[in-house]
Parts: sequence; C-alpha cells; structure tokens
Amino acid sequence: MTFLSIPILTFLIFFPVVSSLLLLPFYRRHDSEGIVKWVALGVTLVEFVVSLSLLVGQDPHLYQMQFVENHLWIPFANIHYSLGIDGISLVLILLTTLLLPMTVLTSWSGISKQVPLFMVNLLVLEGAMIGVFCATDFVLFYVFWEAMLIPMYLIIGVWGGPNRIYAAIKFFLYTLAGSLLLLVTIIALYFAGGHTFDIGRLTGQHYGMTFQILGFLAMFAAFAVKIPMFPFHTWLPDAHVEAPTAGSVILASIMLKMGAYGFLRFSLPMFPGASHFFTPFMLALSIIAIIWGAFMALAQEDMKKLIAYSSVSHMGVVTLGIFVFNTQGIEGALMQMLNHGITTGALFLCIGVVYDRSHSRLLSEYGGLAKQMPVYSTMLVIFALSSLALPGTNSFVGEFLVLIGSFKNHAIASSIATTGVILSAMYLLYMLSRVVWGVYTPKTYAMPDLKAYEWGALLPLVVLVIMIGLVPNPVLSVFHQSVAHLVGQLQPVPLASLH
Repeated sequence: MTFLSIPILTFLIFFPVVSSLLLLPFYRRHDSEGIVKWVALGVTLVEFVVSLSLLVGQDPHLYQMQFVENHLWIPFANIHYSLGIDGISLVLILLTTLLLPMTVLTSWSGISKQVPLFMVNLLVLEGAMIGVFCATDFVLFYVFWEAMLIPMYLIIGVWGGPNRIYAAIKFFLYTLAGSLLLLVTIIALYFAGGHTFDIGRLTGQHYGMTFQILGFLAMFAAFAVKIPMFPFHTWLPDAHVEAPTAGSVILASIMLKMGAYGFLRFSLPMFPGASHFFTPFMLALSIIAIIWGAFMALAQEDMKKLIAYSSVSHMGVVTLGIFVFNTQGIEGALMQMLNHGITTGALFLCIGVVYDRSHSRLLSEYGGLAKQMPVYSTMLVIFALSSLALPGTNSFVGEFLVLIGSFKNHAIASSIATTGVILSAMYLLYMLSRVVWGVYTPKTYAMPDLKAYEWGALLPLVVLVIMIGLVPNPVLSVFHQSVAHLVGQLQPVPLASLH
C-alpha cells in the first residue's frame, strides 16, 4: 500500500521528519509562532489519517507481517531497510499518531519559548517512535530506538521545569545504559543466527539455554528501564515532573510501551526457554511494581508525581499479563498498554490544563473545580474512573483480561495483584476529592473552563474511554491472530533440542 506513491510505512516514518525541516526557517521569527503551531498540527493530523488506512487495509486473519518493505541498505553487513507491521505493531502505531495531535494542542499556550524548535522535536520524535514499531531489521530498529532519545532529551532539557537538566541527563543515561546491552545482544544474535539482522529469521531459531539466558538478561536491562519496571523506575518521576505536558504525555503514553513491546517482539519469541526460566522473577517484579507504585502514588501531593507512580503500578499489570504466557494475559497486556496510553495521557493533559492557569501541581492548592470548571471536572472524573478500571471504561477490559489470564496459570500472583485495583481507587479518589470537590482555594478562584483547543485534545479521548470500555472486540480483533501466534511460539522447548 502506498500514499502519494510512497510506501505507507516509509511515509508515516519520514513525513513528520521531512515536514519538520519546513519549520526551521521560522526559528528566529517570533511573529510566526501561530503558523508553526498550525503546520505542526496539520502534519500530525495527516499522520493520524494516513495511519487509519493501515487499520482499513490490515487483514486481521493473518499473523504475518503486512505492508512489508525490504531494501538492501548496507550490503557488506547484510543490513536491510526492512519494515512491516502485525496487529501488535498496528495498535501502538495508531496510539502514537492519535496522541501526537493532542500534544501539539496542549502546547498551544503551554510552550512560549523557541516554539519552532519545540515542534521540530515533536515531529522528529513521532517519526522515530513509529520507526521503532515498524522496523523488522534489528539494526534499523536500534537506529530508531536510539534516535528517539535525542528529541525527548531536548524536550525535557530545554522546555522543562527548574530541575530539567538533572531530569534530562538522568533519563538519557538510564535509557542509554540499557540500550548498550541491547546492542551487544543484537551483535551476538547476528553471529548465532546465521549472519543476519532479520528479526523474523532470528526469531525462528533455537538457541542454547546459556545463550538464551544471557540474551534475555541483556534485553531485560534495555526493556525494563524503558517500561520502567521496579527497581529501574527512578528516572521516571523526575522526568515527568520536569517535562512539559507534551513530554509527559509522550513518555507515559508511548515511550513506556516500547519496553513492553520489546518483550513481546524479541525477548519472548527469541528466548522462550529463558522466558519460562525467569517467569517467577518477572512475576515477582510485576507484583512489587503494582503494589509499591500504588503506595508511592498515595503518598504524593504533586499531581504529576502521583500519576507518574501510578504508571509504574499500571505497567506492572502489563508485565504480569505478558509473562503468564496465555492468550488472555497477553491480549489483556496489549489492551492495558493501549488503554494506559489513552487514560494516563489524558490525565497528564488535564494536569497541564490547570498548570497553565495556576502554575502549580500541588493538590493542596486546588479545590472546588466542579463549580468553577464543570466541563473540565467531568472529563477529569471520567479519566480517573477509567484509570482505576471502573467497569464500562476502557481500562477495565485490559485489567480484567490480565487477571483472568494470570489466575489460570498463577493464581497466587493474580490474587495479590488484585490489591492494586483497590489501591488505585484510593489514590485517584483522594485526588478527585481534593481537586474537584474540595474547598475553594486562591489558585482555583476565577479559573476559566476549557478553551477550544483543550476541548479538541480531551474530547476524543473521552469518546475512546467509553467506546473501548463498552465495545472492546474491534480492538481485540486487531491483534488476536498475532497474539495467538506468539503464544504458540512460547511453548517450552525440550532441553535436548537446545544447542
């Protein structure tokens, strides 16, 4: 499938990158910030519309890669410019293209300095993130994986809060350290898998158990930091607190999912023996993340930190679902990835709305917004109820499937994980009681309700929360065959066949 005579995946990756070059001439023209914002919004909306053609053109009955592109890139090393997507990739690409217009809208008044450079970084970041989900050559994947760190580092370090440099460097060093081990694994796979970087060919081989364990651990370092799993999460609260609203949305909604995507795409199918070997360890870390992250959220007075720690808890549900190795668990994990992206991104957008008005994130400085900002308060309540997995909202579907899948194979782990549902209700309802129904404070007096561009950012997410919650089957059907195939690859391999 092509768009404007360009293969569609290549278009989705490079259209925002090339379009960002159009914004560079406006760098020193302060009278053109409005034009820059409209151009960036237009580019991200085109990306979203074009990405919908992937959904229309996908055959949901196939698990194989679709929309495949393959060209020899670096001949002497057998490196290819190779792209393709399955149902797992597709849902994450759609999440990315959906949320980028929202980040542009939320930056409409939130970003006031060097606006053209900010939008350039957003567009380059979008192309790199889509490239991560499309690449089917390991070297190409690694290029996109590393490329997305640079614009996010700049978004935090240039447009962030008072401690932005510390947070940006911490984010960069944590993720870079894990990425170096990933690079070592890629090189090892090249020699062990027949001198190829093709992800499909590398997945279909049986590696020795020692190689699997070492490879799994090296990939674990890269993906656990990105999720982030306990205890590799310490960069996340700092990054969220200091990042501008757009940066927080992208971090929570898209970049955290890349670690889970790495486990699904590489660790599990390439190292099934090691994946089973480390299952108790992964389940333990998942349960700790669920409970510890929730308790940490309960202790926060900063709204951004509260949602940041809730992400640690919710992503623990994702890794729990991944490592139960059945269809319900993995489909629930994917639904949770999608729904967490929608709901947590929306919560960060909501925090950004009031921060732009009052320049404070402290719960103690808000109250009575139900009367002062009724539309905003209604949306905030909907997103909070979704985050605590109220039946009828999107997050309930993912968490319920994960708990069903985990109970089938690991009943004790599933039972302990359910406490996270109770704890999430505690910290989210506490936040609502203070911000929405609390006593008026000087910060909230005379704060205006949602502006037009804020409506545009939040209303589509409200619709998705309700639609996916009531009718989840269309989403599940997108990746059902891909998950079923992955589960088939996860059957334990007899030790005698490992060499």
